[in-house]
Amino acid sequence: MLIETREVTRIYQMGANQVTALDRVTIGAGQGEFAAIRGTSGSGKSTLLNLLGGLDRPTSGEVVFDAKPLGPFTKKQMAQYRRFSIGMIFQNFNLISTMTAAENVRLALAFGGVRGNQRHERAAALLDRVGLSDRAEHRPGELSGGEQQRVAIARALANRPRVLLADEPTGNLDSTRSRELLALLREMVDRDRLTVLLVTHDQELAGNFADRIISMKDGRVETN
Repeated sequence: MLIETREVTRIYQMGANQVTALDRVTIGAGQGEFAAIRGTSGSGKSTLLNLLGGLDRPTSGEVVFDAKPLGPFTKKQMAQYRRFSIGMIFQNFNLISTMTAAENVRLALAFGGVRGNQRHERAAALLDRVGLSDRAEHRPGELSGGEQQRVAIARALANRPRVLLADEPTGNLDSTRSRELLALLREMVDRDRLTVLLVTHDQELAGNFADRIISMKDGRVETN
């Protein structure tokens, strides 16, 4: 497994109550695998993705990337992990509205330490990869939802992560754009050996594009 959780539990304190968002969850995905995580709202899908992405830490259990547990990582190591090992996209595209598509991608490259001309060339190549060469100088407000999500994918892949975590990326898209987006992710899995973990409500989309479906309910894995 390239990325996995081992007996991960995440408990949140909500006032006087404890809420168990994840209960001893063990899942994983290998390099070049497209795994979909599905379940109803509140099943723990997004919490699981946040743990895999290093945005949160488990109450107990381990998140492991490339055979290394994340638990002992320092803040600096965790920041490096989030920047270079993992890419994330969300339902809300989280693009900077005052920047063009190319500038949004170049910003991620700048955070990754890519300089000058190389930054411009790599941003152009990434936007070409997602089919947006002709929209590079448009701002998010001038792009459709599907185009904005493609910019978000280009940005997430800027620093060559090995894993892409996608949290309901088609939630704001119509069915045609949703299929186009997942076809793009599928192609990246097949061509680039990218590992994709997709959180979705959509059983049909998951079934059409993913290699495997992980079903969750009430913070537990039902099928893996």
